[in-house]
Amino acid sequence: MKILFTCVGRRVELIQCFVNAAKKGNYELEIHGADCSDTAPALFFCNKRHLVPRIDADNYLAVLLAICKEEAIDLLIPTIDTDLVLLSTNRAAFDEVGTRLLLCDAGLIRQCRNKLLSVDLFRNAGLNAPESTGDVTSYRAGFPAFIKPVDGSSSIDAYRADNSEKLRLLAEEIPHYIIQPYISGDEYTIDIFCDFSGNPVYITPRKRLAMRSGEVIKTEIDMDETIIGEAEKLVAAIRPCGAMTIQLIREKATQTDWFIEINPRFGGGAPLTIDAGADSALAILQLLDGQKLSYQKNAAEDGALYLRFDQSIKIHRKEDEVIGC
Repeated sequence: MKILFTCVGRRVELIQCFVNAAKKGNYELEIHGADCSDTAPALFFCNKRHLVPRIDADNYLAVLLAICKEEAIDLLIPTIDTDLVLLSTNRAAFDEVGTRLLLCDAGLIRQCRNKLLSVDLFRNAGLNAPESTGDVTSYRAGFPAFIKPVDGSSSIDAYRADNSEKLRLLAEEIPHYIIQPYISGDEYTIDIFCDFSGNPVYITPRKRLAMRSGEVIKTEIDMDETIIGEAEKLVAAIRPCGAMTIQLIREKATQTDWFIEINPRFGGGAPLTIDAGADSALAILQLLDGQKLSYQKNAAEDGALYLRFDQSIKIHRKEDEVIGC
């Protein structure tokens, strides 16, 4: 099996999950990594490295297709938001070279990427989503408020505003934004994995205990039945493909779950859920092997606590070529 990860960046833990899954399932797996930087750390944990143009370059797609064809890639897995729509829109071109894409249809991705449209996704599935607007002059939901880019990620340009004056100033600085009431409570991530037909395989809630630059650094598996049931409703309504990450806040005063964000890809903390027992990396290899998977409810170890930290690798250079670790 050959899997290509795009924009691998710092996703070392995710690559290691697939290495471990291949050993666990006794699969022969060749991992390919692509990035626009030849010093992206995760590249050096892949079997083969590919330097590609930036996503906004005219030849980005053509280069990826050429890699998939030349290397006979079985599956492509994107790891960041910015190339999801482009890849999904060109699914037929990847089919022609024999490469499957582990991502949702472009229409659903657009709804997920636009946080104003995500509100409708949640509400149509019978879930709670905060009152939201993309126009500061129409905001009436009280203070404190929260403003962030309508298609943002990693908590970049996301701010709390305690009054209307501050909110107006922030709205002038963020070109396209969403405003919602600030909700105080416990924050949760739900790691969801579905097969190619949108059937759930794993649903794993995690409580977010500490964050850094939008990515979790301390988290605890919390197999809360209410949250799992809510996630099941969402999956039934939208039928996603592959990995999806949901964010919600359980309001302290009312214990109401407010769904605020949805990302149709592996989240940064997904390797922790995989380690806890909801092994979506192994599930992907099993799906590629032609196996039919059933919904494995409560697969992850409830209460498992994860504390993340940084590591370094040393690479060696020969003139213009990066040659390894």
